[in-house]
Amino acid sequence: MRDEGLTVDELDDLVNRQSGLIGVSGTSPDVRDLLAREADDVRAQEALALFCYSVQKSIGGCTAALGGLDTLVFSAGIGENSAVIRSRICSGLEFLGVALDPDRNGAHAPVISSDDAQVCVRVIPTDEEAIIARDVVRLLQSRMKDGPTKQ
Repeated sequence: MRDEGLTVDELDDLVNRQSGLIGVSGTSPDVRDLLAREADDVRAQEALALFCYSVQKSIGGCTAALGGLDTLVFSAGIGENSAVIRSRICSGLEFLGVALDPDRNGAHAPVISSDDAQVCVRVIPTDEEAIIARDVVRLLQSRMKDGPTKQ
């Protein structure tokens, strides 16, 4: 921030809107776009590889913290809809007992792990908008019950 002379708003924009997939790819924050471009775009390939690696590290860290892994769940936009990304994330996690069934994964089945896998891998749909709406209603009800707050 000091070296580049960024304001707080500029730093916020850099961190929250110009980093991550779009920062690495230079073209898009959308995994679907990057998958469509990756055959001809090295930066799209790098962004997707970094994304999958980051998820793998998170899974490994959580597994270590929890002392093991029984079930791995993919959810929300990418997790529900991208068999390719699920496969790339799970590739290399075999040492944890993760093994995908390619046909189940490709069909977006509820359970995509192979029958002999030690870890059950699931795809669970979410309705993110409904969850956000419920949280907002709960927050508003709580504030109405507690009365106005002083700022």
